[in-house]
Amino acid sequence: MPANVLFDQVLAIAQQAGAAIMRVYGEEDFGIRLKEDHSPLTRADIAAHEVIVAGLSALTPRLPILSEESALPPWDERRHWARYWLVDPLDGTKEFIKRSGEFTVNIALIDHGEPVLGVVYLPPRDVLYGGLRDGGAWKIHVGARERLRVRQLEPGQQCLRVVASRSHRGAALDAWLEQPRQRFPQLDFVSMGSSLKICLIAEGSADLYPRLSPTCEWDTAAAQAVLEAAGGKLLEFSGGEYRYNQKEDILNPYFIAFGDASLRDIVSFGAA
Repeated sequence: MPANVLFDQVLAIAQQAGAAIMRVYGEEDFGIRLKEDHSPLTRADIAAHEVIVAGLSALTPRLPILSEESALPPWDERRHWARYWLVDPLDGTKEFIKRSGEFTVNIALIDHGEPVLGVVYLPPRDVLYGGLRDGGAWKIHVGARERLRVRQLEPGQQCLRVVASRSHRGAALDAWLEQPRQRFPQLDFVSMGSSLKICLIAEGSADLYPRLSPTCEWDTAAAQAVLEAAGGKLLEFSGGEYRYNQKEDILNPYFIAFGDASLRDIVSFGAA
């Protein structure tokens, strides 16, 4: 199947999952319960998971699907996956419960550890972000497609726009940010929930997103595909490439996402 055709099919699946989420969003009872790790789960998470798994299974029957709401396959099985789907059916469940409107559907295609196709869908606003390796990145709203490119810094620019998590801003991050301040005296902060933080960089609305708190692989893969298709980069704090399905657990290392390539030097400042 041509990559652009596959991409459009995944966009449609993400929208279908978003419609399932919004049906629950319009009700008073979300059916909230706690998972083993004490994170919340709602009927919307499950509904979106079922829509996505059914859609991807029909689209690519031979590819495995790893979803946050499915059992994690044994490493002895998973380590042999060359290509697979990595899914967060509802990224930002806490934001969903708070009715903040900042939650997304994340679907990524992983090829030998790299996210080569990614879709991030914001159901409350019917906004899609999509990226395809070697094919570009787009923001889609009301049927109109806008090509995405990261923002390039101007010579002598003094201000840097930094994305920060609403719920994971802490002393370690504040200490790390003293390093970028040596180059950019003014840091403007924008707070955002879920994977939208990375998408803000892809669309040129922000420059930098350092993450020094836990995430899982399904939290970042789709947005990373969008960002890198738009000309940006997501790296480990060490400067190493960010790869998926390389170890038994699915916890991410701390990372830094950025737009302008010159910001790559910041990773040499080290992690907190």
